[in-house]
Amino acid sequence: MRALLFALLTLSPLASFAQQAAPAPPLPVPRNLQATYTKGTRSPDGQPGPNYWQNTADYVIKVNFDPATRLVKGTVDISYQNNSPDELPRLLLKLYPNLYQKGAPRAGRMSPEDINEGVKIEQLTVNGQAVDVAKLRIQATNMSVPLPQPLATKQAVKLSVAYAYTLNKGSHMRTGEVEPGADFVAYFFPRVAVYDDIDGWNEFGYNGQQEFYNDFCSFKADVTVPRDFLVWATGDLTNAEQVLTKPYLKRLREAEKKDGYQTIVSAQEAQRRGITAPNAQNTWHFEAQDVTDFAFATSDHYVWQATSLVVDPKTKRRTRVDAVYNPKHKDFEEVVQFGRKTVEAMSYTFPRWPFPYPHITVFDGLDQMEYPMMVNDNPVETREDAITLTDHEIFHTMFPFYMGTNETKYGWMDEGWATIGEWLISSIIDPKLQDDYGIAPYAGMAATEIDLPITTLSTQQTDRAFFLNSYPKPGLGYLYVKDMLGDELFTKALHHYIQTWHGKHPMPFDFFNSMNAGAGRNLNWFWQRWFFDGGYPDLSIQSVTKQGAGHDIVVEAKGTKPVPVDLTVTYADGSTQQAHRSVAVWETGARSVTVTIPGDKPVKQVKLGSTLVPDSYPQDNVWTGK
Repeated sequence: MRALLFALLTLSPLASFAQQAAPAPPLPVPRNLQATYTKGTRSPDGQPGPNYWQNTADYVIKVNFDPATRLVKGTVDISYQNNSPDELPRLLLKLYPNLYQKGAPRAGRMSPEDINEGVKIEQLTVNGQAVDVAKLRIQATNMSVPLPQPLATKQAVKLSVAYAYTLNKGSHMRTGEVEPGADFVAYFFPRVAVYDDIDGWNEFGYNGQQEFYNDFCSFKADVTVPRDFLVWATGDLTNAEQVLTKPYLKRLREAEKKDGYQTIVSAQEAQRRGITAPNAQNTWHFEAQDVTDFAFATSDHYVWQATSLVVDPKTKRRTRVDAVYNPKHKDFEEVVQFGRKTVEAMSYTFPRWPFPYPHITVFDGLDQMEYPMMVNDNPVETREDAITLTDHEIFHTMFPFYMGTNETKYGWMDEGWATIGEWLISSIIDPKLQDDYGIAPYAGMAATEIDLPITTLSTQQTDRAFFLNSYPKPGLGYLYVKDMLGDELFTKALHHYIQTWHGKHPMPFDFFNSMNAGAGRNLNWFWQRWFFDGGYPDLSIQSVTKQGAGHDIVVEAKGTKPVPVDLTVTYADGSTQQAHRSVAVWETGARSVTVTIPGDKPVKQVKLGSTLVPDSYPQDNVWTGK
């Protein structure tokens, strides 16, 4: 999700420095996380431990959605596998639509007309045995289901749930009606919460701020909607021949195989209908494996544009990129191109990993939110905003959906990556774009009362503190490590982390330790100072002196947050020269660094700083010659 608070900096490889750094001390691991090393589920070298486990489930969803009444009514059959060493006397299910239930805790205001009775559980069976739904313990978005017998380790249990609720019309919080005839429907089915080796059941209730934590599961979903409504969703549409008429089916198949751009449904065609099968209702069937969630969107009047590209040159696997939008929103007309360029950049430039899913659909909605293979993006005012929003949300595909991070507790393990992805990819899409999302807010609020360490649990933060620690601060931390290591070594380290923890649930120290192992370097000095310690970024120009055939520029670290040194030297004749030093110059604990600029020409001005380097006190960042 891209927070509604509101460059590419080309960074050089590792800078050399004379003084040898002292061995980095170990990071401060909380006792409950140290326990995972004792249990052998995780290990200090960044690898899953020999006893690592995680649970999973197979979901079969059948849902009817009526856009006119917004009634969501369906069944979900769940086969839940307990791979933990524990017997489970109960299951905990998540009912996320209960965010709109009367009396439910929530972080923001809701329109009175959207407050309702929440999810109605009509029937529930466990291994075919009926459960008295009147006796179920439901607390807002958590529902506890007692089991007739404890679920033993390595055993499975089958649940069947019939349910219904009314989708919100306003108060759009990541899901809801977009406009008459268009809806984004997410978190719409009861699902089993994560049971893991750290907390057991994920008991955190959803209040609309923190995001989600789900297991990797398989989904088979039947989505039934009225005639003329098209459906886009997580997973592969396996019955396109039954729900689309032949001209549109042909275009879809062509888009899946060709590099060019294809209009599958134009604005005029959407108005005159005839796109779906001529049944009163059509059922769209989707299947997805090894994903953490399932969402769908539907409309009877949106344009549908598509393209595809090879994301893995070894296997020639392709990804289809869709843009689906109301034709009156002109800012969406280039979104299919922005989406394609984002997928291409992710696959070949950063993180240089083949885009993992067969398609990604950017839907014209009322939020800025990501789901596996789906994006719910609101219209924006400028082309720049359309680029940065599109690439930010698509980048979430890697973190958390390919890497099963706990967004509820550790938002920075997800949003920070989407932020650096946005900074780096936006200028690939448009080289003139200088994206500085979040930099000024961080510089202004660093080391104030609201500025907590990044590793503070997301559940303990709100508003501006949550924004700083989820978006710009971790994004800068990742960027500065990339700069310090250089692109090749950073990519090697990041790929080590991805290969080690894809499809699992890495915690923060799994990330830190895995990156250290992948880089072959102990980076704890930086992890400690950037992710754990307080402080603020503040560099200043201490002096500029002529030394032989050049100038020595002394830069002082007045703040404690290590940031790169970027200097722009302007000579008396109007020419300029730039110099860069990575954060490695601060590894030894030095409080100043001398940068020597060769050349005999008189210096007119020296300016310190660059777009992606915040400075809380920038008044001393310019030196002017006499």
